Amino acid sequence: MSSSGQRTAPAGAVVLTVALMATVAAAGRLGPPHTMLIAGPAGALLLVEVARRAGLHADDLGLSRRSWRSGAAYAGICAAAVAVTYTVAALAPVTRGAFRDERYATAMGTAVLTALVVVPLGTVLFEEFAFRGVLWGLVRSRRGPAQASIVSSVLFGLWHILPSLRLGRVNPAVARLVGPGPTGQVLAVAGAVAFTTVAGFVLCELRRRSGSLLAPIGLHWAVNGFGVLATAGAAR
Repeated sequence: MSSSGQRTAPAGAVVLTVALMATVAAAGRLGPPHTMLIAGPAGALLLVEVARRAGLHADDLGLSRRSWRSGAAYAGICAAAVAVTYTVAALAPVTRGAFRDERYATAMGTAVLTALVVVPLGTVLFEEFAFRGVLWGLVRSRRGPAQASIVSSVLFGLWHILPSLRLGRVNPAVARLVGPGPTGQVLAVAGAVAFTTVAGFVLCELRRRSGSLLAPIGLHWAVNGFGVLATAGAAR
C-alpha cells in the first residue's frame, strides 16, 4: 500500500465530498425529526466510496486496523478528561448555569438514549467521517496535513452556523453573555463558529497524531454525549 503522500486525489473528489456533505446537512435540517439517524450513516458510506474511487485507502481515512489501538487509547483519555471536567463544572455553582439548555433538559432516560444513540449515529459518525476522515484525507493527499486541517476546521466551523441560530434562545447563559435581539444572535453564531473551528483543529490534530479516526470520534462523542447527560442532570 502506498502512502497518501505519494498519491494525489483528483480535485473533483473534494468538490463532490463537500457537495455530499451539504446534501446531508440539508436533509438533516429539512427532513423529519431524527432524519440524520439514517442520512448520517448512509452519507458516511457514500463519502468513503468517493474516497475509495479517488484512490485513498483505509489508513488515509484513519480506518486502518493497525491504528485502532492508538486511536482507542487517545479516545479513552479524552473521554475521561471530558467526563471529569463536565462533572466538576455541573456541580460548581459558578458554571452550573452553562448546562441549562432547553434542548436537552429532558428526563434522564431520554437523555441516555440521546447520548448513546442519537448523538453517535445522528451527529458524530457523519461529521467525523466527513471532516476528519474523507475531507481531511483528500486535501492531505493534495496539499499536506496542515492545509487539510485548515480546510477541514474552517468548514467545520461554518457547518455550525444553522445549528447555532437558536443558541441564545435555548441557553440562558449564552443569552446573558451576548444580549438580546439580532446583535445577540449574530454574536452567538459568531462565537459558536469560532469555537467549533478551534475544536475542529483539535480534532484534526488528534486524527493526525493517532493516525486513527477513533481518536476524534471519542472526543467528539464525549463532548456532545456527556454534555447531554450533564444538562439533563443539571435540570433535575
